[in-house]
Amino acid sequence: MVSSDKEQITEVLMKYRDALNTSSTEAAVKLYAPDGVIMAQHFQTQIGTEAIRKQYDVFFNMISFDVKFNVVEVVPFSSDWAFARTTSAGTTTSVKGGGKNSEGNQELFVFQKVDGVWKIARYSFSTTNPPH
Repeated sequence: MVSSDKEQITEVLMKYRDALNTSSTEAAVKLYAPDGVIMAQHFQTQIGTEAIRKQYDVFFNMISFDVKFNVVEVVPFSSDWAFARTTSAGTTTSVKGGGKNSEGNQELFVFQKVDGVWKIARYSFSTTNPPH
């Protein structure tokens, strides 16, 4: 993997962070491969564009995000596949109740190059905050 691939993947991760922080379902969904998978903590696995779109609609109807991402590593395993490990921290605010909570997660992204563009193929995360 050449440096530009790492930079391109990092750029996708920053676009993902921006999609979260602006509650933009469409901005998040367009970063995924057509057969992308999201495995969100406390939710069932969602596969494919429409299922992922519905999942982000659920997220953004529940909470708004104000998070920062730290890219820990980007590792290739072929010319068209890579993974990235990140951490994120910040706050979430309940859309309905307005209550603010600290947010902290560790994330694992698997990327696939689709038509020459790095896309999120698989994504899973878990909280790093202790249970309440």
